[in-house]
Amino acid sequence: MNYIAEYYAAIAAGKEIVGVFVKRVYQYVLHRLNIGEVFFNAQKAERAVQFIETFVHHHEGGQGLLKLELWQKAAISLIFGVVDAEGLRVFQEVLIVIGRKNGKSLLAAAIMEYTAFCDGEYGGKIYCLAPKLDQARIVYDGFYKSLQQEPELTALAKKRRSDIYLAHNNTEIKPLAFNSKQSDGYNPSLVVCDEIASWRGDAGLKQYEVMKSGFGARKQPLMLSISTAGYENGSTYDELILRAKSLLDNWDKPPQEGRELERRYLPLLYIIDDVTKWDDIDELKKANPNMGVSVRKSFFIDEIVIAKQSLSKRVEFLVKYCNVKQNSSLAWLSYEEVERCATPGLSLEDFRGCYCIGGVDLSRTTDLTAASIVIERDDVINVWTQFFMHRGRIEAATDEDGIPYQRFVEEGVLTLSGDGHVDYRDVLDWFKTIIEQYELTMLVIGYDKYSATYLVDDLKREGWLVDDVRQGENLSPVIDEFKGLIEAGKIRYPDNALLRAHLLNVALKHNAKNPARVCPIKCDNTPTSRIDGFMSIIDALTVRMKYTDAFAWRLKNEE
Repeated sequence: MNYIAEYYAAIAAGKEIVGVFVKRVYQYVLHRLNIGEVFFNAQKAERAVQFIETFVHHHEGGQGLLKLELWQKAAISLIFGVVDAEGLRVFQEVLIVIGRKNGKSLLAAAIMEYTAFCDGEYGGKIYCLAPKLDQARIVYDGFYKSLQQEPELTALAKKRRSDIYLAHNNTEIKPLAFNSKQSDGYNPSLVVCDEIASWRGDAGLKQYEVMKSGFGARKQPLMLSISTAGYENGSTYDELILRAKSLLDNWDKPPQEGRELERRYLPLLYIIDDVTKWDDIDELKKANPNMGVSVRKSFFIDEIVIAKQSLSKRVEFLVKYCNVKQNSSLAWLSYEEVERCATPGLSLEDFRGCYCIGGVDLSRTTDLTAASIVIERDDVINVWTQFFMHRGRIEAATDEDGIPYQRFVEEGVLTLSGDGHVDYRDVLDWFKTIIEQYELTMLVIGYDKYSATYLVDDLKREGWLVDDVRQGENLSPVIDEFKGLIEAGKIRYPDNALLRAHLLNVALKHNAKNPARVCPIKCDNTPTSRIDGFMSIIDALTVRMKYTDAFAWRLKNEE
């Protein structure tokens, strides 16, 4: 049986309702099979399917052996049946994103069970990995409970204090909490990353990479990440989704210099396509492949009624059952709005010789400083934002905020500046470099009125017009305009994950007597919820509004 081809045929015929990402990944794999880049070993795929249906038992909400649905058989076949010329598994990183109650923990336990007993690699090390040990034990305990219902397998397994040991192939299965500093010695054959969307920022990224770096001595290791969507920004999940979209958006496009497609990454993203149809049952099937099997259709109908009662309930529904990532329910901008404005490849080179405006939000002490350049053309606002942090702050900020700041330094959107505080001359130099390199003309720079005086003086000495912006309820008209531009898709920024996080952290405080008057605040009002990047853009848009008549066509870059 070739469940991969069978499943795709059902998708193409409309018998299986899936989203665009699932359709694309099967097209991608079938293409690789058709051109002989990889091979399908039906025996290995069928062996995994038969083992699971013969030995893996339900341990919650059901009884008896697990009967795999076609989508699950196809996924198992992709993982265990797609091999290289040496007969070794091709895919070493697998991300499965499915809605709640679709049996993801049971599927992960089934893959663990097959890998533990039948992978053929002596001395296997299997880890269930999560930020905390109790979360790591969820899949681990499911594995053991299934094992206990199968005497033939139980006889081969010894439950020890901290792990399960299989003497016949010297394999260990163990739950593991984050500790990247002590993980360098691990040599995993399988790592199950449970609910990876909840893994917070830098700690999750480091742990994932440390475990993956131990794959070198294994012939066919596997990193299996399984999750619903979540709320964390700058997380391991974000990184995996970004890689998935890059692969699935580009596999069928002509090769480009400097861009190589990943060969060992398999993303199975069961996500709805149209957020506006979140309450449509057929659309929900795209995120819930087990609808009608492990979860009733009537359950979703009841949950939709609840979700329509409030914004927070709708946000939760979008995350749990649509796999549409969200930010806090208190946030002003939705995740999909902010994501839609991200424009990979947006380049200042395309705006050479244009007029621009600037905005600066300076840190009071050791926080981030943000500077933005805004160029309007064809009624679209294009934004480039640069962040600045003093060198001695990066490690503490990474730990406190859970944000992988070093990664942003490497990506070029964060500049390490000064010792003890940000050297604001670096902000000036950034503006000067951009303006000179792309032959831009700076019309005006808006700055927080509490900014450092000497930076303002330096900006003036460059011959630039500067104007202070008082950050408070007076910003209401600009805030309203920004929201309208976001909703219309008329704000674009290069794919800058740090700026995206700042946009998602914004909430609005409404005046009790006049709700139309608002003031931007941090979403959870904590020091680690930063909005500096957003405020630098608002500073720029405020002076843009103020000088509309004075600069007329130049602001819009009209001929």
